[in-house]
Amino acid sequence: MTDNTRKYGPAAIGARLRRLSESIDEDAGLIYDELGIRFQQRWVGILEELAKRGPRSVGELAESLGIRHSSVSQTRRSLEEAGLIESGADPEDARSRRLSLSVSGRQLVRKLEPLWEILNATSIELDEEAGHVIAALDRLDAALGRLSLYERIRQKRSGTKPLASKRGRSAARAGGSTRRP
Repeated sequence: MTDNTRKYGPAAIGARLRRLSESIDEDAGLIYDELGIRFQQRWVGILEELAKRGPRSVGELAESLGIRHSSVSQTRRSLEEAGLIESGADPEDARSRRLSLSVSGRQLVRKLEPLWEILNATSIELDEEAGHVIAALDRLDAALGRLSLYERIRQKRSGTKPLASKRGRSAARAGGSTRRP
């Protein structure tokens, strides 16, 4: 496969991260397929959180996983369709749903925990081989937390000097994604 995004260097960071994420998810999917398990890699975080911390709201899961509420909601629907989680009204907030593992979900998590340990160990090895890319991602995350991509671009377009963003990451999320090859 030719990766034309490389010629753009840092300008194509979003495209490169998406490509790498797709590659990692596809490879993990092959492992699940080999084991005869119908599973989507995007389910891991929610299933692990529910297994470790018990029932949670969509908002609590989004916050603890550092992802958007809408992403958790989409994943919740697919997990419910697969019969791995159940949801009910939150007794503390009628507007919110409380998610918990179903019996099938608990069984699947127990079955997959040894594989997830291997995946985590392999990820640590990859991070070391790649020169500690997770630390670089942490620095990127912190930089975007100080001033979102959206605010950085707005300031460049208006010719103003960058200031610390009060809106941080939410501004970038609200402003949509950037499209670059």
